[in-house]
Amino acid sequence: MEWQNFRRSDNVEDRRGDDNAGDLSGGGLSLPGGLGAGHLSLGAIIILGLIGWALGIDPRVLIGGAEMVQNASHGLQQGGQVSPAQPTQQASTETGVPKDQIGQFVAAILAQTEDVWSQVLPAQKGIQYVPPKLVLYSGATRSGCGGASASMGPFYCPEDQKVYLDTSFFRDMQTKYGGGGDFAYAYVIAHEIGHHVQDQLGILSKVNRAEQNAGDRAQANALSVRIELMADCLAGVWANNAQAKYHILDQGDVEKAVATAQAIGDDRLQKAARGYAVPDSFTHGSAAQRVQWLETGLKSGQIDSCNTFAR
Repeated sequence: MEWQNFRRSDNVEDRRGDDNAGDLSGGGLSLPGGLGAGHLSLGAIIILGLIGWALGIDPRVLIGGAEMVQNASHGLQQGGQVSPAQPTQQASTETGVPKDQIGQFVAAILAQTEDVWSQVLPAQKGIQYVPPKLVLYSGATRSGCGGASASMGPFYCPEDQKVYLDTSFFRDMQTKYGGGGDFAYAYVIAHEIGHHVQDQLGILSKVNRAEQNAGDRAQANALSVRIELMADCLAGVWANNAQAKYHILDQGDVEKAVATAQAIGDDRLQKAARGYAVPDSFTHGSAAQRVQWLETGLKSGQIDSCNTFAR
């Protein structure tokens, strides 16, 4: 895949150097014993710890209260308003184009999705495309949908309209799923961007409500499968239009993406894990379904071809 000459997107939040990302409690630094230190100095933490020990009070309560007072005071000094406690923004988060190769790759693919969807979505659906942010992290971080961890794989959060990606998933694609290759990695990113397109089309919220009102788990899973297969198809729509305008694909790229779609089918993953598959428990679709819908988008380049709910 020819990605080196792509422009790079600035819509990347790089949290991979964030030592605090593993604390999913909603804010503060992660210290031994789980004490949330916020922006307090080490001396203040020690003093509050001793006071808590002497009075029989959990030091975390004192430290948390001191942090809230300090943050509120700082906000008033800056002429701002005090608002309910929110997850703290990690000091080490960098917004913009990462400097390492994998970060450059992700920013390049994200830029390609922006360039394509900013044309395709208005042309085909009359809707202006608003690009999402993509968060790179290592191990764990926080999202608008709750805690995120590498074990969850890449995902899109509609609450904050961000894609979350631990790039170790790319390594897992090679070692666990038998996939790999630049376009296969791009397909994974494009799939999550497909969920953002669904969000902008109003489809994602409707399906989420339908899942919540489903009569049983099997019905909810069936809806999940359809939304995931549509995202596969939308990834194909992106690739079709990117190829038509920017000639991004090399020989063998599509085959690698298809191999990845096969490898991460629910039936393949379940059989590898326990020796058999349970279709009612599928949430993303079988290998054959994922390949079918990726290829549908690749061939058509049309959003309307991705209506997995009509079939």
